[in-house]
Amino acid sequence: MKGLPVAQTETLGSQPAPMEPIEPKHAVVVSDAIPLVTRSGFEFHVRPVKPSDKEALAEFFSHVSKEDLRFRFLSAVQEVPGSLLEMLVNVDHDSKEDYIAVDIDDKTIIASAMVGAKNDKSEAEVAIVVRSDYKNRGMSWTFLEYVIDEARRNGIQKLQSIESRSHHAAITLEKEMGFSAKSYPGDPSLMLLEFDLTKPRPAT
Repeated sequence: MKGLPVAQTETLGSQPAPMEPIEPKHAVVVSDAIPLVTRSGFEFHVRPVKPSDKEALAEFFSHVSKEDLRFRFLSAVQEVPGSLLEMLVNVDHDSKEDYIAVDIDDKTIIASAMVGAKNDKSEAEVAIVVRSDYKNRGMSWTFLEYVIDEARRNGIQKLQSIESRSHHAAITLEKEMGFSAKSYPGDPSLMLLEFDLTKPRPAT
């Protein structure tokens, strides 16, 4: 699974950063999306990706910072190519899933989460990225919590996240959520975080 997108979480903080309105070019269908609410009270909706989301997903990535793209793909990506977008929207919804988070007001994608599992579902890599102007609202925690629950429901036994060692916010958040952390074998610049899904979900 190495080389797939790596989980991305927002920088921790209590107040959302000022944001300028972005006029969406590609409205996303939200009628079948599930509402989620962060601890700060921010509501967004989540659903599995569809092939028709390709243009909206491309627009989403254009609002992700270069640093966040680097953390997401573990390389200096300037923009997400069409071939990768095709991979992200054409999934089997079983061993491979991509969830999108949508702002219900302007119907734009504001976060994306990819889960890629082995055929036997013994483990899967998870990767989350949040749009730059939607950070500091608690989205990463709530979105990842949802993805964890869906992975467990789908029979996946272990989630793994490969993080750049310099991505302190993501590593801290995942540890707080119960991921264990260790150096990634063969690459001292990376960390491997793992979550055992065979254990019952802790009470909140």
